[in-house]
Amino acid sequence: MRTYHCLPLMIWTCVLHTVDNLPLQEKDNSHFLRKRIVNLTKDDGKMLHRAKRGWMWNQFFLLEEYTGTDTQYVGKLHTDQDKGDGNLKYILTGDGAGNLFVIDENTGDIHAAKKLDREEKSLYILRAKAIDRKTGRQVEPESEFIIKIHDINDNEPKFTKDLYTASVPEMSGVGTSVIQVTATDADDANYGNSAKVVYSILQGQPYFSVDPESGIIKTALPDMSRENREQYQVVIQAKDMGGQMGGLSGTTTVNITLTDVNNNPPRFPQSTYQFNSLESAPLGTHLGRIKANDPDMGENAELEYSIEEGEGADMFDVITDKDTQEGIITVKQNLDFEKKMLYTLRVDASNTHPDPRFLHLGPFKDSAILKISVEDVDEPPVFSKLSYLMEVDEDVKEGSIIGQVTAYDPDAMNNLIKYSIDRHTDMDRVFSVHAENGSIFTLKSLDRESSPWHNITITATEINNPKQSSQIPVFIRILDINDHAPEFAMYYETFVCENAKSGQLIQTISVMDKDDPPRGHKFFFEPVPEFPLNPNFTIVDNKDNTAGIMTRKDGYSRTKMSTYLLPILIFDNDYPIQSSTGTLTIRVCACDKQGNMQSCNAEALRLSAGLSTGALVAILLCVLILLILVVLFAALKRQRKKEPLIISKDDVRDNIVTYNDEGGGEEDTQAFDIGTLRNPEAREDSKLRRDVMPETIFQIRRTVPLWENIDVQDFIHRRLKENDSDPSAPPYDSLATYAYEGNDSVADSLSSLESITADCNQDYNYLSDWGPRFKKLADMYGGDDSDRD
Repeated sequence: MRTYHCLPLMIWTCVLHTVDNLPLQEKDNSHFLRKRIVNLTKDDGKMLHRAKRGWMWNQFFLLEEYTGTDTQYVGKLHTDQDKGDGNLKYILTGDGAGNLFVIDENTGDIHAAKKLDREEKSLYILRAKAIDRKTGRQVEPESEFIIKIHDINDNEPKFTKDLYTASVPEMSGVGTSVIQVTATDADDANYGNSAKVVYSILQGQPYFSVDPESGIIKTALPDMSRENREQYQVVIQAKDMGGQMGGLSGTTTVNITLTDVNNNPPRFPQSTYQFNSLESAPLGTHLGRIKANDPDMGENAELEYSIEEGEGADMFDVITDKDTQEGIITVKQNLDFEKKMLYTLRVDASNTHPDPRFLHLGPFKDSAILKISVEDVDEPPVFSKLSYLMEVDEDVKEGSIIGQVTAYDPDAMNNLIKYSIDRHTDMDRVFSVHAENGSIFTLKSLDRESSPWHNITITATEINNPKQSSQIPVFIRILDINDHAPEFAMYYETFVCENAKSGQLIQTISVMDKDDPPRGHKFFFEPVPEFPLNPNFTIVDNKDNTAGIMTRKDGYSRTKMSTYLLPILIFDNDYPIQSSTGTLTIRVCACDKQGNMQSCNAEALRLSAGLSTGALVAILLCVLILLILVVLFAALKRQRKKEPLIISKDDVRDNIVTYNDEGGGEEDTQAFDIGTLRNPEAREDSKLRRDVMPETIFQIRRTVPLWENIDVQDFIHRRLKENDSDPSAPPYDSLATYAYEGNDSVADSLSSLESITADCNQDYNYLSDWGPRFKKLADMYGGDDSDRD
């Protein structure tokens, strides 16, 4: 393939025109591309001269945003192998080939099919080759070329934010930096001034300014006050082409807030405040609120209120409300209208966070005058003390005065006062109080041992206004009087061994005393005066409120004396001296060699030595059980003999037996069966009589059945004889009604009025044991024959 040293005039004209219009940097890029191709030849180790190609190729340039009606012509590819006969075919591949860039396969002309945007893609790399249509082979090796998009100023500057927010302290100096805004331009910064941005302020002067190159916004006026104006809106413009006419521009808005500083002192809206308070107002009562105004905000407006030293500073207090920044006036001490009716105070309000930079503006506090008037109220009586403590001896006589309480009316009227006791605190009514002078006296005798303290409540009431009353506790302490004698602290079981030696300690005793002397207890032990010298035992006072019992002889015998009684005289040292005699029972016991007790009963000596203690206890229990059984048997026997035959309350010894079951007579065949009376077999079973207590050890004698006589009258007479001869039948004359009433009647007893048996066959002496109700009957039947006659 031949290499041409020149190109057709048409192609070179287009290319040279394009190159001449390129900036210096793009020309350098074209030279660099050609240089790179030469270097590739060097890398292959070939000759250092450049081999000329036999077809045209170069770097192409296009303007972005082409608005023409025809497609934009890029350039032409041609090889010296092309004879113009149409045998060669040009093919284009690479970035955008086929859709952005198209080639005429016959002529090699390249066109841009669409409008291009450099900001989207600024460089396209394509490859071209020529193919023989007949053989399908390349007539030249594939070659690569570049299409670069030339930039135009088609993009305006854009800020990174549509809206900026910033703040700056008020009272800041001129030139204080507020915020920096930034705008970017999508155009090529390396080509002309299309991307060179300049900042300017459109709105916000004369308060703020902006640096044209950096975009930093600064304050332009000194001492701007937040209290005068807090919010500012500044509009900043960014323009390319270095700000020249024809350049594109964009804007943004910056909202600037002046932040607060403590540059304003508090101020009271008025110089004097007036408040009123009742003299009975409790401590801590809120009387009112005051507030000093501070135009600052936040912690710069926080205030602290205080009362200056002087009149009323100890009577009232001021509390700062952190939420509302108000001062609350409160009562610090109890007020008294009668003592002072008007207080004048001075209150200060000061900032808690002053700024040292603005101290030159003056003191950051303010003062106001408070006038508080005290109003009179009807107050209850006031006692002279908060509580009373009284002491009285327990032997004081009834009606004695033990103390006095006093109260007064604090009001100017000075009403009379009466005193009384709250009976809920003195349920037993031990004390009383004089209604006029408040003297407390006793109503009953006192006893320290049962109640050492009495806590009562005294009420003082105004006579003219009973609603006004007050109470005071009174504590009454009962002082001890030595009115109890000492006595043994416990019951002592003392024993002495038969083999005890003289001078041996057998018991240590202690005593107790219900009294409580102020110097403590001190007891003394002595023998009773009637027996100053005991031959068997000795009482030794240990001088520590105890005494020891010592043996006085060698050996003791249970057979001679099993128990000793030792009287001991015990007395105290208080005034008046109280004494008592305690008797100590000392048993004589058998002991082993170590002095341990084994047996203390004298009867045990007469028992067999082979019986143990358990055997003796068992024998005693058996004997006791037998005695109990005998006593119970005798009591039961006696009870049977003395048990009344009829226990009913309606029993008046007429022996009239009533039955709730009442038949309808002989004609009433539904209520009973008359055949029962005619058939004695139905009544021959051994049933107990209802009017006689049954004898458990006595067998009821059964009568011989009278089968041969079935007459009812004869049957009744026979029964009458049997009852007269029966010892268990009632032995006294009484009227008994024998009538068959209803089914299964148990009326089988007959009256003894018609008995032919002599009275002498019966013993009626037991009637006298039945009490006064049966006295007359006992006289009739229980006396001798002459009396009965």
